[in-house]
Amino acid sequence: MVKARQWLLNQKPENMPELDGDNATFKLVEKDLPDPKDDEVLVKLTYLSNDPAQRGWISKYINPERLYTAPVKEGTPMHARGLAEVVESKSPSFKKGDTVIASTGWSEYAVLPAQQLQPAPDLPGGMGKTHYLGALGLTGLTAYFGLTEVVNTTKDDVVVVSGAAGATGMMAVQISKNILGCKKVIGMAGSDEKCKWVESLGADLCLNYKKDSFKQDLEKALPGPDGFANVYFDNVGGEITDFMLTRMAKFGRVSCCGAISNYNNAAGTKPMGKTLPCLRHWLTLLPFCLQVTWASLFSTVSTVAVLPLSWEHLANLRSKDMDKYGEASDIFKKALKDGKLKIDEGEHIVKGGFEDIPKTWMQLFSGANTGKLVTAVQ
Repeated sequence: MVKARQWLLNQKPENMPELDGDNATFKLVEKDLPDPKDDEVLVKLTYLSNDPAQRGWISKYINPERLYTAPVKEGTPMHARGLAEVVESKSPSFKKGDTVIASTGWSEYAVLPAQQLQPAPDLPGGMGKTHYLGALGLTGLTAYFGLTEVVNTTKDDVVVVSGAAGATGMMAVQISKNILGCKKVIGMAGSDEKCKWVESLGADLCLNYKKDSFKQDLEKALPGPDGFANVYFDNVGGEITDFMLTRMAKFGRVSCCGAISNYNNAAGTKPMGKTLPCLRHWLTLLPFCLQVTWASLFSTVSTVAVLPLSWEHLANLRSKDMDKYGEASDIFKKALKDGKLKIDEGEHIVKGGFEDIPKTWMQLFSGANTGKLVTAVQ
């Protein structure tokens, strides 16, 4: 039997999660874990993935029956994926010392069924295995399938990516420009420094959305006399998305990947923009995986907004069409080899103790990270 520290969901937050006081969102406890049974594995958490989607999993307002994945219940460990080391194995598939990708949650140790673990073999060139939590894992696949499967992005498209300096945004920029060869790719980020980095990844231009001239700058950057985009890969929601919907070309497509600007705004129940007040329910597109299509008598305006990807969606994709999953992995490997995909600088790894996990996770909502935010559990 192993004693494991765990961060439990103490109570679901209404707005910004609280780390201290009577209304603290999380609570640190220590629990005894059972010994692994046949086909089970005991793992120790080493690196933890921090993802904006986790905020939706603890939402006070989302109906769990409509959520794309099981929400976190109060009194249970916070959900998360991580890299872990096998401590004890009762499965022939894994041995002590193996590194695996697992849904450990915010738990120092975890006993899991072997079939729920994924091997994490060494990466070429000595790259850190933490990339399995980001660019070479769910994050990269979300960007790839969000562009190719959801909105059918082509080389003839002008693509705009919000949150372009974030984990998924940085991959969306590189996939659009360096892999799909899109005509023009414009990123958005929250500082001049971040914009410069996004442009180094391949974006034709990156605009600082905090500048007063942002809207005018975007209109000038979009091609044509009126300045419109064909594809919008949305990671932020809010007034930026509100404005972008007025800058979409005829038959434009929006891949709705995230809405981080509104995650701590009473779960998105307030209006998200001034121009289109109906956007107060924009977040409904995300947890409930809705697809919105506008139609007219003579034509259909392609997809306006579509679902986010989750591990559940990817698992379903793998079961239905292994070729697509393998194809994406092969494309990433070739792009890395050809220098078309830069991921080494796309990580923000924070070292700290297990007790610091919630504080590190909260950095997602302050814009402190560039690229994927990973916690190194020491």
